[in-house]
Amino acid sequence: MAFEPDAEFAAAANAGVALYDSATADRLEFWAEQARRLHWEQPWSQVLDWSDAPVAKWFVDGKLNVAYNCVDRHVLDGYGDQVAIHWEGEPGDSRDLTYSELLAEVSRAANYFTELGLRAGDRVAIYMPMVPEAIISMLACARLGLTHSVVFAGFSPTALRQRCDDAGARLVITTDGQWRRGTAAPLKAAVDEALGGTPSSVEHVLVVRRTGIDVPWTEGRDLWWHDTVTDASPDHQAQAFDAEHPLFILYTSGTTGKPKGILHTTGGYLTQASYTHHNVFDHKAGQDVYWCTADIGWVTGHSYIVYGPLSNRTTQVVYEGTPNSPDEHRHFQIIEKYGVTIYYTAPTLVRTFMKWGKEIPAAHDLSSLRLLGSVGEPINPEAWRWYREVIGGNRTPIVDTWWQTETGAIMISPLPGVTATKPGAAMAALPGISAKVVDDDGAVLDNGSGLLVLDEPWPSMLRGIWGDMDRFRETYWDRFASQGWYFAGDGAKLDEDGDLWVLGRVDDVMNVSGHRISTAEVESALVGHSGVAEAAVVGATDATTGQAIVAFVILTAEATNTGEQLVAELKAEVSRAISPIARPREIHVVPELPKTRSGKIMRRLLRDVAEGRELGDTSTLVDPKVFEAIAKS
Repeated sequence: MAFEPDAEFAAAANAGVALYDSATADRLEFWAEQARRLHWEQPWSQVLDWSDAPVAKWFVDGKLNVAYNCVDRHVLDGYGDQVAIHWEGEPGDSRDLTYSELLAEVSRAANYFTELGLRAGDRVAIYMPMVPEAIISMLACARLGLTHSVVFAGFSPTALRQRCDDAGARLVITTDGQWRRGTAAPLKAAVDEALGGTPSSVEHVLVVRRTGIDVPWTEGRDLWWHDTVTDASPDHQAQAFDAEHPLFILYTSGTTGKPKGILHTTGGYLTQASYTHHNVFDHKAGQDVYWCTADIGWVTGHSYIVYGPLSNRTTQVVYEGTPNSPDEHRHFQIIEKYGVTIYYTAPTLVRTFMKWGKEIPAAHDLSSLRLLGSVGEPINPEAWRWYREVIGGNRTPIVDTWWQTETGAIMISPLPGVTATKPGAAMAALPGISAKVVDDDGAVLDNGSGLLVLDEPWPSMLRGIWGDMDRFRETYWDRFASQGWYFAGDGAKLDEDGDLWVLGRVDDVMNVSGHRISTAEVESALVGHSGVAEAAVVGATDATTGQAIVAFVILTAEATNTGEQLVAELKAEVSRAISPIARPREIHVVPELPKTRSGKIMRRLLRDVAEGRELGDTSTLVDPKVFEAIAKS
């Protein structure tokens, strides 16, 4: 079933069919028009230089300042009193920052970074929880042409050291600690461990006092934010940088090998982040209250908490804590408190809400919501419908967005008010973007399952892997080198209507007796059963079929049947919903699933369990002891 756009919503929507028409008529002029939404100090001489493919240059010779576009120009336009950030801390403290106040804070940080001797092109590592100073630090770096590398505050000291060394960071910005479920956990100590031992490129560690816990201190290296940045001048003149100046490096945490430092530059990235935020979320400046629940340690936080929203003069919620601290009502209380109108979150969280039960959101007034978004992984249709019905009151459009760290911004998504939506489908590439589904040999498919490729360059595309351009070409371009296509590493299918469904990583597409079966499809079938709250599926080696399907499911609180009969019902349901070929070999009922701190299920570790191997690295899990519970199940 497809949901057609609501006529009233469509009448006021930012985007229209004309957006697709203009992108089709002249793609480069279309992107030039999107770039003109920003302030450029110097205009470009050429929209795209693709002569050194696969390395692109967008808006050649153009100059701009990202922080100026995100903060200064709104103040100069008379919107300094508008709230930029409603910050909500985990223990219950809160703080509002207007655009004028944000400008002053960013200017202070930029002045102090300059005082430390940092110059354009230097790298800065940011290892912080979701506090305003994290966003201020990112914008101060952008203001000075410093290339920031944000490291998720849940990563280990070893991971932080790897990233600091690879980027050659001169400064690390962190906090004394972070609040996790009501407890102050140390963070500065992890920085000390990361930088201990062998010499490091890091000259200073700048520390924000967040929790008040005692911290180790290295005189001459460590600096308190409140003793330095706070005393700096709130006045700073932004300087324009070339459109291809490096803006940030963000490391992807692969399961094996050295992390890949994905490099994004300035003009093209900001153009597409701003364009997609404006149109995909139908954002109305000065009217909407927007909340993206991601962490700035991931690309979603970069593009849809910092750069996209602030470039569009957004008033947004930034939340430090977890969804169930102090209890499961937390997110819905925040939506109610601030009158959130646009809510962007991950399918994992939606399924968690489902597990908790609809009575929790029902206890709150969520009528302010007018649009919902999904990001991070394919959303199964059952969760999609629950999200729309229970959170969205059966009236809000849902934008199910597909993109990656490497793409920099949303690539595939419905446009609210323009395109129809199907539960679980990403639908189509956005105007200005070109994507295809191809088979293993590169033949373009009109329907059926295959590999997702991007066959035209896009403004926010990665410009390389930091310090390793050979790996950049090998990882993303060699598979379809003769066609010049970027291979996303994801599978996808086109249905009979030509609508696009992302099936997840190719690693998560199982090959059972020569048939490609997506883990997402099987998980969706399992969660469609009334007794299942969440499911994770992996392919395990099988002597007969090549791979066999092994499922791990969490039951709902209302589930009455929990034994062999339920397992039989679930296997039959998968056979019915997909095919007898997709019938799981094993289904394990478990109390929890292994998840990273960003909410992603660690299917790699579940494969280890399914195949009886010794577990790989569990250090990035929220609860490494979850496998003890799985073993007892």
